[in-house]
Amino acid sequence: MISLLPSVNAFLNATAAVLLVWGYTLIRRKRIETHRKVMQTAFAVSCLFLVCYLVYHAQVGSVRFQRTGLLRTVYLSILATHTVLAATVPVLAIITLRRARAARFDQHRRIARWTLPIWLYVSVTGVVVYLMLYHL
Repeated sequence: MISLLPSVNAFLNATAAVLLVWGYTLIRRKRIETHRKVMQTAFAVSCLFLVCYLVYHAQVGSVRFQRTGLLRTVYLSILATHTVLAATVPVLAIITLRRARAARFDQHRRIARWTLPIWLYVSVTGVVVYLMLYHL
């Protein structure tokens, strides 16, 4: 069962990315209630990812990238930016969602302009890291 978690995590990251883009599209179209539901779903999916990620790495530990040369440099560069930004996503997402729920929409928009691209980058690079680590 544990061996399936990297694939599950990649699926959850990809799902979060799709939901984030959909949520952005919805708000641009002024479909506020649907935007709210989609973004809350993106948050729930990302929380589920975090639980699965922590369970996997508590059982397996760190997984080393086996390739060398330029490919290793590319992988480590992606992993470094992914990891640093991933640490910010929970804080940014919670603040962004709390401001929306409190109807402080001007403050919500201000932070969402940072949260969305960072969260989206982390979700997409999570899939890239998975593909590079387990399928190259």
